[in-house]
Amino acid sequence: MAMRLAAIFFSMVLVNNYVLVKFLGICPFLGVSKKLDSSVGMSLAVTFVMLMATAVTWPIYTFLLIPNDLTYLSTITFILVIASLVQLVETILKKYIPALHKSLGVYLPLITTNCSILGVTLLNVESGYNFAESMIASLGAGIGFLIAMVIFTGVRSRVEQAKPPKCFEGLPITLVSASFVALSFTGFGGIIESIFGAI
Repeated sequence: MAMRLAAIFFSMVLVNNYVLVKFLGICPFLGVSKKLDSSVGMSLAVTFVMLMATAVTWPIYTFLLIPNDLTYLSTITFILVIASLVQLVETILKKYIPALHKSLGVYLPLITTNCSILGVTLLNVESGYNFAESMIASLGAGIGFLIAMVIFTGVRSRVEQAKPPKCFEGLPITLVSASFVALSFTGFGGIIESIFGAI
């Protein structure tokens, strides 16, 4: 059991990274990754919402939607849960950490529509994970989001000091840089599989 949980965790962090491999949550990835503090703050907020959303949606799906044959309502139900949790996070940050709340700006409410959070909750139930496996998968996805954000913040700081050709200035060089960071994560698949085997 412990090996399976470890395999799920490292798979979510490295092999199935929601940002760099599944390309979910690109909006905050590109929008907030200019400064390290806002990147870490956004990543921690996303991780918190992922964990809380999983803790709430898994029981709802398992004990309410499945027994009543209402699984077709899972997407709308999960979105409502995520929106409520984001409002909670925004209220807490505004009251206790106003500087972080201000630096995240419009991207904090956008966590509601961050498809990586919805993707985590939906893929957890679709994968047939139990509650513990779902929580570990969500934690791994959140840590993977944090790693992607921190790495890309470093890459962007280097890219901003460079002088790319005029046609690549701005968003194009940012997207090219993101693609190289994503490409670097493809090598982890074989390593994880050789250590833990197929999940």
